Formats: sequence, C-alpha cells, structure tokens
Amino acid sequence: MGTVWWLSSGSDTPGPPLVHPLDWAAHFTAYAALGYSLGRATGNRGWALVLAAWFGALDEVHQAFVPGREAGITDWLFDLAGAWTGVWLAARSSAGAPDVAVLSDTRR
Repeated sequence: MGTVWWLSSGSDTPGPPLVHPLDWAAHFTAYAALGYSLGRATGNRGWALVLAAWFGALDEVHQAFVPGREAGITDWLFDLAGAWTGVWLAARSSAGAPDVAVLSDTRR
C-alpha cells in the first residue's frame, strides 16, 4: 500500500508515460498484487476486497490533488477489478494449503 501511495504522490511516475489502456493495465496489476496480499494476510475475502477498494478510492482522491496527475472513476474500477482478481487468486491458492494461523484467526 505504501508503494502505491508513494508512486501516486509524484507528478511523474518512473519509466515512460503510460497512455490508456496501458495505465489501466498498471492499475489492474498493482491492485491484483494488493488484493492477493491482503487476501492471504487477512484470510478473509470480504475484508480484503473492502480494504483494497477503500484504498483505491482514497488513492484516486489523493491523486486529484497532485499536480500533473488525474483521478478518475475508470481508474478506480480497474483498481477494483484487479483487487477482486487478486483476492480470488489468494482464496484459490489457500484452499488446499495447510491450516496456518492468519491475522483474522480468532482461535488462541
């Protein structure tokens, strides 16, 4: 989350400028990684998706105040689609995994 925030704080991102639809692919990929990480860390698909969606919306509002950046609902929708995909992949990869304590595990 920190890396996404840091990258969106600059007026210019590293590397060549991305035009549509390449920037949407970058949004999708970054939030797929975030959704996967949150899905594995929390062990709860719903919370992982809500956290990623909230962060994506917050980041879009944040970008509206950064000179040279633009915020848009389409960007957020690609964030959301990527997060959903990442959470789904995390749930699939953990389905056959051994029972390991995660942050959402209330058993103590």
